[in-house]
Amino acid sequence: MADWTTTPLASIVTTDLAGITRGRPVTHERLERVATAGVGWVPANLCLTPFNTIADPNPWGSSGDLRLIPDLPARYATDRTGADTQFDMVMGDLVELDGRPWPGCTRTQLKDALAALKAATGLSVLATFEQEFQLAPADPATPPGHAFSFEALRRADPFAPRLVASMEQAGIEPEMVLTEYGDHQFEVTQAPADALVAADRAIATRELAREVARVLGRRASFAPKPARHAVGNGVHVHFSFVDGQGRPAMYDASGPGGLSGAAGAFCAGVLRHLPAITAFTAPSVPSYYRLAPHNWSASYTWLGQCDREASLRICPVVTLGGRDPARQYNVEYRAADATGNPYLTLTAIVRAGLAGITGKLATPPLVSGDPSTMDAAELARHGLKRLPESLPDALAALKADPVVTGWFQPSFIESFLGVKRAEIEFLKGRDEPAICAAYRMLY
Repeated sequence: MADWTTTPLASIVTTDLAGITRGRPVTHERLERVATAGVGWVPANLCLTPFNTIADPNPWGSSGDLRLIPDLPARYATDRTGADTQFDMVMGDLVELDGRPWPGCTRTQLKDALAALKAATGLSVLATFEQEFQLAPADPATPPGHAFSFEALRRADPFAPRLVASMEQAGIEPEMVLTEYGDHQFEVTQAPADALVAADRAIATRELAREVARVLGRRASFAPKPARHAVGNGVHVHFSFVDGQGRPAMYDASGPGGLSGAAGAFCAGVLRHLPAITAFTAPSVPSYYRLAPHNWSASYTWLGQCDREASLRICPVVTLGGRDPARQYNVEYRAADATGNPYLTLTAIVRAGLAGITGKLATPPLVSGDPSTMDAAELARHGLKRLPESLPDALAALKADPVVTGWFQPSFIESFLGVKRAEIEFLKGRDEPAICAAYRMLY
């Protein structure tokens, strides 16, 4: 019998408009050699749909070539998943053949958005992603455990401790892997970090969860609705600011809800452009089954304090033991899910917030109560608008907002709209349960 051996591979990856992470594997030795010039990539890959079709029309066609450059410090490797070979991914940036940034690289767009915010305000963003998913049992007949229960966590053993160990070794700084409210639902969280690092870690975490589940004969799905009337899976993006000296810069005890002036204007910008940017942060057909009142998700342009129905939630701070509120203070963006690209999600939030700061917008009112029960006059008094109720509605809102489309080159917007329209067309004739089932397998 032959003595088979394996050669360790590292994949240089990019995440596209469908929220799928794709890439090119190279040996560890070759990774160092390609660090400067990268590996080949194709522009039309940006227009791949989650159904493995290329949106047609698209602005790229069959022409052109790019380079995918590995960012070696953004490497996530671990041998603790239980797989036969090491998990090893390196985040990459897409550039033209002469090294110029390519407008379709969402990672570069996030870098540019963060740089623009810092240049205009001196502020940097700390962020983290809370990601929910279903861990399908090995035996489909297995009943779900109690929500948040110790029993449900142990029933999935060794999934949670193995995922934590893998994240720790990969440098992701996990905070918690816990059983959630929904059937067979988990949530994974990580420590706050520089916003670009946070997005990198969100992608690595998704792939690690999928791999640990696969090795255990199970499947992790981050789909926004595993079934039409099931509890949905959200991605909650927490963000805060630090100044040039690394000091917290989001909290002001005298401000509404504790928001500093810059933070209030930032939130106002996000809410003003929220109907349009929802197309980026909740970019699939089943995303809108989740974004509805009483789903503990988001459904209005709503800033709330400690309210999990608000699209922007001011999170609680703990003063127990003399803890400093300023170092905990953050706002949570809740109108997102894992069919979205984390770089693009954060880019949209940061660009919208910066527009609020440069436009000197006033802090939005903090709303309590249930907007879905308010009449038109009360909604208008609070400045509340219903978020898009379908992906076509969200795409229409995006096209109607010249500020948001102006953040991107026309070829990017054309690509994004093409991918999403192709998705909608592919699903024609399927009912909602069938659509949920399709995305449950895709994500």
